[in-house]
Amino acid sequence: MTRTVDPPFLVALNLTRRCNLACAHCYLDAVTRSTGDEDELSAREVKALLDDIAALSDETMVVLTGGEPLLRPDIESIARHGAGLGLMMVVGTNGTPLDEKRVARLQQAGIAGVGISLDSLDPAYHDGFRGKPGAWARTMAAIDACRGVGLIFQIHFSVTDDNADELEDMIDFAREAGALAFNVFFLVCTGRGEKVTNISAETYDHVLRRVVHAAHDETDIMVRAKCAPHFKRMAMELDPAWPITSAHGYEAGNCLAGTRYCRVTPAGEVTPCPYMETKAGSIREGDFATIWQSSPLFHRLREPTLEGRCGDCEYTKICGGCRARPMARDGNPMGEDFLCAYQPGGGAVIEPMPARPGNFSWSEDAEARLKHVPPFVRRFVRKSVEDYVAEQGRGSVTATDMQAVAKRRFGDKGPPGILGLRWPGGEGAG
Repeated sequence: MTRTVDPPFLVALNLTRRCNLACAHCYLDAVTRSTGDEDELSAREVKALLDDIAALSDETMVVLTGGEPLLRPDIESIARHGAGLGLMMVVGTNGTPLDEKRVARLQQAGIAGVGISLDSLDPAYHDGFRGKPGAWARTMAAIDACRGVGLIFQIHFSVTDDNADELEDMIDFAREAGALAFNVFFLVCTGRGEKVTNISAETYDHVLRRVVHAAHDETDIMVRAKCAPHFKRMAMELDPAWPITSAHGYEAGNCLAGTRYCRVTPAGEVTPCPYMETKAGSIREGDFATIWQSSPLFHRLREPTLEGRCGDCEYTKICGGCRARPMARDGNPMGEDFLCAYQPGGGAVIEPMPARPGNFSWSEDAEARLKHVPPFVRRFVRKSVEDYVAEQGRGSVTATDMQAVAKRRFGDKGPPGILGLRWPGGEGAG
């Protein structure tokens, strides 16, 4: 029986191991060097990969990352090719190579936004964590450069026991700096990060609850947790009516690894996520679509048989735990997520909401507005609007419905950042 496999929502493309910093936590164990590995994918191979990804869906977001991806001299050519295919092309960077001229070139090449890593408002801590004096100042200058040119940016914060007390100040800073989103990363023990995970289960639980509350209450910036699927359980505990969990049809529930997300290494190996080093295949040995749709490893992650507390938990289908942590520690992707402090309550398994029938009609104006939504969130917007219409017992979507959904989710001020500019009903929407 042939299984239907949805295209990936997100592909992380590690363009290079080259890096100008020496971060202690680097999952790739990137090294400081002026030239890449001999087996690094060529620009031609990367562009062919982008062709394959776009053939599955032009609503996929591709993150060009590394190492430090801006050290690849052909990154603008790669970005231009992907953007020309309709893909949402973004860059994940430490920020230090960015000035206004470089930001402008990236924008002209079709880069829709950048994620900039900032781990503290204390320059000494950030520089120590990143392994290079002066990194903090250059990263802050990069944020100014993005704001000056008008390129959308997010701030990425890797939380440890040493900087967890800065969370609220970091959110305030990101909001005031004009970031689209503030992403809190919970480290997984891989690469050099095997030695510096440095977060206890108690800190993890406490910080994640603070992130959940911030995500629920913030209207000027999106606050999100990365590599922390327990966010969905805590979100349901905080506000059962909050439409952000997979119980409400939220597609980004559970661990994304191998289900809606994968990583391609600098040498072309496809893995479920950047923190899972076991490969599902190689684009030098087969095409991306076949690997994504048919890999036994991906199939195992899509239909998991979880063990330990994760297997016994009533939130197993809503959360399911991070699959990379037990894989990194024990070599077992089905093991329990040992950083989760929750003890299963023995209740019935909470089922995600079933998909609504897709027989909605969209007005011409509504279709036009939907095209203004960034591709990487378009499927979620479509589903949210159709859910709203179905709640009212209707089967036709209008532009007014889209405005109502945006207002219900973001209030009178509308969505932040790029969503506020392009979300139907937001300022500047066509």
